[in-house]
Amino acid sequence: MTLPTSCYKIPFGIARITGNPNRIQSIHFLQEDNTSSELMKRTPPLYLQPCVVQLEAYFQGQRKHFNLTVNLKESDFQVKVWKSMLKIFFGKSKSYRMQSEALEYIKTIRTVATAIGENLLWIVIPRHSVLSSHKSHIRYAGGLWQNNGY
Repeated sequence: MTLPTSCYKIPFGIARITGNPNRIQSIHFLQEDNTSSELMKRTPPLYLQPCVVQLEAYFQGQRKHFNLTVNLKESDFQVKVWKSMLKIFFGKSKSYRMQSEALEYIKTIRTVATAIGENLLWIVIPRHSVLSSHKSHIRYAGGLWQNNGY
């Protein structure tokens, strides 16, 4: 079953929000040339509009956190990693090593990094706040073009 999708313009491309009346499933960021004009013209279903409104407020600097019901239907380990990312203060960052240590998975940094990369709710669960030990993004799914300070 295909979930309803809504797209809208953001400062660095297009946000494609997928969800149902109960939960937001994913937020993908696309470059504008990858999005059909038909999809852009659709009015978001009422239940996706709070996500659009909160994303707009975030990009306008009026919001630092989100109040959305999201679907974290992945493994227990992934959910634990993603919830830990919510504890990173707005505007701050941690290394993958620091995040692994906070989770007490000191020897499994790559596994933690993989879980971070599989987060489908970018911005809402701030995976852009976790960096390599060299303070750079590595293996940022979808491309580094998406991470420009948001």
